[in-house]
Amino acid sequence: MSQELQVGVGLRPPHYASVLDDPPRLELFEVISENFLGLRTGGGGRPLEVLEQVRSVRPVRLHGVSMNLGSVDPLSETYLDRLRALSDRIAPDCVSDHVCWTGEGGENLHDLLPLPWTEEALEHLVPRVQHAQERLGRQLLLENPSSYVAYRHSTMPEWEFLAELARRTGARLLLDVNNVFVTATNHGFAPRLFIEGLPRGLVAQYHLSGHDDAGALRIDTHDRQVCPEVWALFRHAVRRFGPLPTIVEWDDRLPPLSILLDEAARARTALRETAGAGAALAR
Repeated sequence: MSQELQVGVGLRPPHYASVLDDPPRLELFEVISENFLGLRTGGGGRPLEVLEQVRSVRPVRLHGVSMNLGSVDPLSETYLDRLRALSDRIAPDCVSDHVCWTGEGGENLHDLLPLPWTEEALEHLVPRVQHAQERLGRQLLLENPSSYVAYRHSTMPEWEFLAELARRTGARLLLDVNNVFVTATNHGFAPRLFIEGLPRGLVAQYHLSGHDDAGALRIDTHDRQVCPEVWALFRHAVRRFGPLPTIVEWDDRLPPLSILLDEAARARTALRETAGAGAALAR
């Protein structure tokens, strides 16, 4: 396997056995943090045992969907304690979550809900991200979620907001290329503006996934292959930020693992070809 390119897939329960029986030629896996926190039972149980076995054969990244960074609710110290314990036990390559809010009044709404891109929102988020990093004892990667509505009182583009959040907190960015395309298409701007508006050096990882384009809005469904437009945008991102670790996500209507591995192979080819072309131009 390449020592320079790092490509993996989001590992979901139906594929555990296949991965453990015959580890595929991938450099890493990413898992949903909440699947291993044991928030209801008080322990990780069998899923955690499986994760430890996976971690013994490949590096693992933890990706969360419930940190609720953008909410006005206090951050859950129980959640952070358990995520810290999981991180200490698994020693992941990184821990990530989303720039959004996911609950209110103590209730998890199970959705990644958008924020207004304002200075007020930044001032709210910065200490929460800093607190989370302090409690976890590690730098966070922050992901751009897909968006279907916008706030009229936003005062800056999303990419400027994310860049400033990273600068003020010391966090880095997880650039979900599919989410960039979905958001840009839904809101009527060129997706390359998002890529070109982010400073080099702040992006540390890529996500790729499929989305539903059958209705009036593009919906981030994670239930199909990456579309050609997102592959093209991915190559543009690699030209700007370099060949960073890349994860292919697939969460619904899961196909055989072989289909995910085919998508990962396409990502590897895009990384290799685009990075190689950039090196040739530099020379």
